[in-house]
Amino acid sequence: MESRKEPEHLMTEYNTQRKKLVMPEYGRHIQKMIQYVTNIEDRNKRNEQILALISVMGDLNPHLRDVEDFKHKLWDHVQVISDFAIDIDCPYPIPSRESFHEKPARLPHATTPVRIMHYGRNIQNMIEAIALRPESEDNDELIVALGNFMKREYLLWNKDSVTDEFIFRDMVALSNGRIKIKPEMRLANVQNEVIQEMNRSTNFTDVGKKKKKKKKKKKMTPGGSF
Repeated sequence: MESRKEPEHLMTEYNTQRKKLVMPEYGRHIQKMIQYVTNIEDRNKRNEQILALISVMGDLNPHLRDVEDFKHKLWDHVQVISDFAIDIDCPYPIPSRESFHEKPARLPHATTPVRIMHYGRNIQNMIEAIALRPESEDNDELIVALGNFMKREYLLWNKDSVTDEFIFRDMVALSNGRIKIKPEMRLANVQNEVIQEMNRSTNFTDVGKKKKKKKKKKKMTPGGSF
């Protein structure tokens, strides 16, 4: 007995047999609709249909509404999904295929070593920025403000008292002598604040340990009772 062939329109279509999704976040239906619009011969009809489709794409991806100029991004996505073959009146400059395949520029990485580890690279960069500025009253205020921050960082790492002269000496060293410390410059007494902050952190840790001990299960006695 010959087996009957299933009609083509009723045959199961598997994902492995389908065209690869260009942008999976929009799904296969959007991709098929864009392909359908691409093949419409009447340009006015294409423009009319693509406007409706752009609205649907925005509804499917509401997170894009938080992106600046999100409609521009949707129109770009239409071009990408159509493989840049759709001919429509786009309200934005049409991107090129090459622009979507360009490799991103490599991020610059700092190559200079961190000279004093407990201050870190950010402090080193800030000192460099101050050293490049011309001498002024504002620059003196920046030196004192940064010195106060460095003093706090030093105390958090070393837990010992530190003098203003010690911090100023590090600033001069990190700037290669370009930062000038004036005799009237004074740093704030932040040692007590740092000690209190560290004590609060220790207290929170102790409370957490006590709570964990209370959560230990009670031992069962013979017979199954607690």
